[in-house]
Amino acid sequence: MKTQSRLEVGELEYVIKNFYFSIEQSPHSTSSIRIVDLLDGEKCASYLDELTMVLQSPSRMITASQFAKRYAFLTLAPGLYAMTMYNKGLDLSIESSLLESSATFKKSWSARLCAPDLQVNEPAAGKRDEWRDEMIRNLFAGHLAKLWRSISEAADIPMAILWENTAVRLYSLYEKRMGEGSDLQENKRIQEDFKYLISTAPGILFGETDNPMARYYYPACTISSAVQPVRMRKTCCFYYKVSPDEGYCSNCPKVKHL
Repeated sequence: MKTQSRLEVGELEYVIKNFYFSIEQSPHSTSSIRIVDLLDGEKCASYLDELTMVLQSPSRMITASQFAKRYAFLTLAPGLYAMTMYNKGLDLSIESSLLESSATFKKSWSARLCAPDLQVNEPAAGKRDEWRDEMIRNLFAGHLAKLWRSISEAADIPMAILWENTAVRLYSLYEKRMGEGSDLQENKRIQEDFKYLISTAPGILFGETDNPMARYYYPACTISSAVQPVRMRKTCCFYYKVSPDEGYCSNCPKVKHL
């Protein structure tokens, strides 16, 4: 289903520059944690409590939601972008991933995903569909689903919030970051991969009974507070609880849009 490959220099540079990704550990990060360690309940709770102080968040649950939004982007962006745009798979297994971050006690927190032993592969001839399933399963069922369950238990946060935080990042990646490909083949992969992820991919690839990316996808609507149509959320991510101006997201379900 797959063969060994590598990212070209330009491809790697793009992923590093645009998606806060690295294949080398930074000597400047103030914190580094193996993602697999967050599957331990006590370590997960301790990490979220430390981040709660940094973000000046009112609770571990709200911190968990903000963390999930950021971490979903850090994993999905390089993994899915490479899969669709480069037709290459990045090994972002939970065991080999590190989260490096820098923080101050002024609601300032930046983080990046580091894969120091990155392995790259590509689909064998005529086997892209099977290869794509393997890439999706590794990224979601083998990584995010395990982490979300640990965080859900440690922070007493519903899985629905964590999965919608994830889905929002995925939609944005395909609708805004990828946009139009440079050729017909790229455009075809963008459309086919996105459609598969949000409609027909089975729940087992995500470590769930049903496909959580399909659960929150529906047409965007026009609202008075936004210039462009937005896809309203079903769950609240609680960003307004840590926002400097206590503002709500434009697609927040807690706000009544006329």
